[in-house]
Amino acid sequence: MAHPAQEDTIQLVKEIFRTYLKEKNQRQTPERFMVLEEIYRAEGHFDADDIFFNLKNAGTRVSRATVYNTLDLLIECGLVQRQQFGKNQYYYERSYAYQQHDHMICKECGVVVEFCDPRILEIQKLMEQIHDFDVEGHSLHLFGTCNDTEACEKRKATGDKIKTMSSNS
Repeated sequence: MAHPAQEDTIQLVKEIFRTYLKEKNQRQTPERFMVLEEIYRAEGHFDADDIFFNLKNAGTRVSRATVYNTLDLLIECGLVQRQQFGKNQYYYERSYAYQQHDHMICKECGVVVEFCDPRILEIQKLMEQIHDFDVEGHSLHLFGTCNDTEACEKRKATGDKIKTMSSNS
């Protein structure tokens, strides 16, 4: 069961999405709102199949096409961000009312470490001043390899998908 703050956020993002769909003359289908809710109840990063199978396992009838089309709409209206951590695999994460963070990605096993460092925001503000520019957002991905080779090898061997580990500075 979601906590009250999460429920408030879900109601708010539904209203934002409803307004966006209305402005774009798009249909406000229950399936689109199911996809939105699933995303805002999920933790960390997910791919389109994660959403599709979670909804299917919950007994809802949402097609893969609906999931992909809804993800595109949610990206357009700023409620979801798409990240590319590998060559051709996209992952998504909610972007409304969640702390800005960046990612370190292991090229070997695909583990993603989320981190937040206030100095990055300071650099962003400084670059805005120097270049007379309004930054609307940023994306920082640091690529490398895990130092814990045993855990890395285990993740590669089991074929685990991206796991998210938070690390706040």
